[in-house]
Amino acid sequence: MKLISVTKIWDASPHNAFTDLVRFKQKLYCVFRQASAHVSPDGALRILCSDNEGKDWQSVALVETDFADLRDGKLVVEGEKLFLFAGAAIQQEEGRAMRSYCWQSHDGVNWAGPRALVKEREWLWRITPHKGHFYGIAYYCHEHDGYAALYKSDASTDFHPLVEKLSQAGYVNESGLVFDEADKAICLLRRDPLWQTDERALLGESEPPYTQWHWQTTNCRVGGPVTFLYQGKLYGVVRLYDGRVRTSLVAIDRQRAQIEELLSLPSGGDTSYAGVVLCDNILMVSYYSSHEGDCAIYFAKIAL
Repeated sequence: MKLISVTKIWDASPHNAFTDLVRFKQKLYCVFRQASAHVSPDGALRILCSDNEGKDWQSVALVETDFADLRDGKLVVEGEKLFLFAGAAIQQEEGRAMRSYCWQSHDGVNWAGPRALVKEREWLWRITPHKGHFYGIAYYCHEHDGYAALYKSDASTDFHPLVEKLSQAGYVNESGLVFDEADKAICLLRRDPLWQTDERALLGESEPPYTQWHWQTTNCRVGGPVTFLYQGKLYGVVRLYDGRVRTSLVAIDRQRAQIEELLSLPSGGDTSYAGVVLCDNILMVSYYSSHEGDCAIYFAKIAL
């Protein structure tokens, strides 16, 4: 594993964070949240486009609402459509309430929506297309009744729950979900020590129809996970917390549930939430970091 290049591609807002990356119609698209702070009511989703493999980027869209802080945009390609999924933090008298939304585009520039998804207060965090369906893990944050749930949808984004209580092993939340060549689903599930002490991530696997899962506890805490398969092996880009907080490429041993750091990207402080595009043996990564000052968006290329 070797870092080929890394460049800062956006720093125009006071806080730029929570990225994703896809290839759509021969171009790269990167989405991220721009706002005044890590948590603030003015979050909007900026979309950048590159037609030369990440050398140059142009802003092509800004998706925003007048009723919510938009967070953690995720891009998904399905046929000739580009989907944008995001969480919306809505300020109410009793506090902030989460709702999940979706937008659609044919060109990455003009967006139709938003459309509300799943249950109120559930955050549908990352979507994975597989065999004509969308799969995603939503989470509900609550000290006593919190959970992660597995959803399935067709391309019309009509989601229904496959497993309503996928996990309640502590504060389970963000996830990376992929499917291998044998159709097994593999989930890396983040945990945080809010109301329990074990902060180590969980690794789960399931065979079709994905209603029965086997879970293992990994060896470390992760944040903002995105996972991918390369030459039959499972990898991820995550935030690691041991020692200096950083964004790193990791290998994930599915049998032993062990996470091994392979390469640390230039990063630190407020960082992670990567998007990945795999092209032959080159991994392209979007992520954010505050190691050079304010939070900015970075684009890296890694030789696998």
